[in-house]
Amino acid sequence: MNMNLRRWLALVLMVQLLFIFAETKNTMKNQECAEFQSAHLLWGTNLQVRFLLFPLSNPSCGQLLSQQEDIQEVGFNASLGTKIIIHGFRALGTKPSWIDALIQAFLEVAKVNVIAVDWVQGATAAYPTAVENVMTLGLEISSFIRKLLAMGVPESSIHLIGVSLGAHVGGLVGQFYEGHLGRITALDPAGPKYTRASPEERLDPGDALFVEAIHTDSDNFGIRIPVGHIDYYLNGGKDQPGCPRFILSGYQYLICDHLRAVHFYISVLKDSCPMMAFPCSSYKNFLAGHCLDCSNPFLLSCPTIGLLDNGGLNIKTLPREVKVYLATAASAPYCVHHTLVEFHLQQRRTSDTNIEITFLTSNSSASTSFIIPKQQMLGKGLLIHSAPLCQIENVMLQHLHKFWKRNKDEPPIVGHFCTASLPVDKNEKMMCLPQVLTITSHNPLLQNLNIQCD
Repeated sequence: MNMNLRRWLALVLMVQLLFIFAETKNTMKNQECAEFQSAHLLWGTNLQVRFLLFPLSNPSCGQLLSQQEDIQEVGFNASLGTKIIIHGFRALGTKPSWIDALIQAFLEVAKVNVIAVDWVQGATAAYPTAVENVMTLGLEISSFIRKLLAMGVPESSIHLIGVSLGAHVGGLVGQFYEGHLGRITALDPAGPKYTRASPEERLDPGDALFVEAIHTDSDNFGIRIPVGHIDYYLNGGKDQPGCPRFILSGYQYLICDHLRAVHFYISVLKDSCPMMAFPCSSYKNFLAGHCLDCSNPFLLSCPTIGLLDNGGLNIKTLPREVKVYLATAASAPYCVHHTLVEFHLQQRRTSDTNIEITFLTSNSSASTSFIIPKQQMLGKGLLIHSAPLCQIENVMLQHLHKFWKRNKDEPPIVGHFCTASLPVDKNEKMMCLPQVLTITSHNPLLQNLNIQCD
């Protein structure tokens, strides 16, 4: 082998090695996963904003984006919708515990771009300091969105998901775009510093084409007032079932209600049970059976939590700041059924009549009670239960006595029992047991409930 051939072969080998090295470097770069920042309680106030893309091709590996690079090279698809998640105040300076589950839920149910805004540096230490960083953070996110729009991404395809303080950040961003962004979902938007703020300073219905809020801690960290087109108040918006009620439970006692909105939303994205809600003046009136359909103001289409356009509402012009209510179970998937129960007396009574209604299956029971005021004929209430109405095997009716009358003989309660699942269609009759029921003073009455499934 002559000298020139050796040199040529060495050159070819060197080129191949350089190519392999470059490919390996690019592969290693692509495989690098960006993690959230962490912040110290004493010096976590200086705002640092980062954007992490979680591509469909590798949903568990965040890609750190910069304003300079072409984000399509790391998996962003301008033809898909874009979900931008904004966390809130981080008391301990750590990555949000729920962020991975929310990202995974979006990518499991839809082909979308998911981008998480990491502002742990700036969201830690004192809450008022984090609030002071909201304006600058909103400007940074707006600048990032402007880059997406320059790539041809439609404003209407951008969906901001803001948690707690992040909800008001989302509102500010939406305000910068004059309400033209597609959607804002607020998960228990923060109350402190915002309950009495003007609409320009907080989230409000004008910040996107559709603004929805899920309230779960309105008596503590969450906001009480409605801030969207539709405001869902889960279990009345406070004191969530399954959350500890004793201060000895520590951190969970403080945060469980507030974070329920996030865990509930993740569950709704992953589970198929519809989470329908009903407009009402108060949760008390809702449970009393006074709000049974969505004719006012939704023209019979009830709002549903999830990813349906406009929450599934089939109306041209969305109302604003409508409070809607629903109950949930104590744990995921949180599915329950709302059923109206009524008892019609055959004749008026001279005192209030307190009746308890219990639905029974082979492995579950659920109860509610209501009072039929004296000289009135009808009592009703809402019964919240885990099994569909058509799977309820028996209904038990019981007269709840006042304790000082327990030993006195009272005339039996005679009447009819009727029931219907919400929403109640006024054009359809309720299902009523055909027989006249007689409830005696001391013995519960058990009846079969045979309702056909649709």
